[in-house]
Amino acid sequence: MAYRFLLSGLLGAAAVGLGAFGAHGLKERLSALPPASGWWETATFYLLIHAVAIGAVGSSSAWPARLWLAGALIFSGTLYAMALGGPRWMGAVTPVGGTMLIAGWLLLAFSALKSSPTS
Repeated sequence: MAYRFLLSGLLGAAAVGLGAFGAHGLKERLSALPPASGWWETATFYLLIHAVAIGAVGSSSAWPARLWLAGALIFSGTLYAMALGGPRWMGAVTPVGGTMLIAGWLLLAFSALKSSPTS
């Protein structure tokens, strides 16, 4: 569980730092490519949400946390890269990360159903 708090804290700090950097340090660069600031904001939002989720899940939810970590790194990483001028083909990889994020949430939901007592 402690490693999840470490990952949660690191991802959360990275999201806040990258969000601030995009809003201030990269404002001019991101405005040069119209969709870039939207990509940056989306990447930051999803990274931060999943940082919190990783820290919030209990010890029985290791797989959702793993999927969220990998998914957030792929999803947000490809959006950050494209916003900084990376090749547009990376946009084809972004949904892989998004699918992992969704899978993590579904796995969490199904694990809750599995562990709930029957009435």
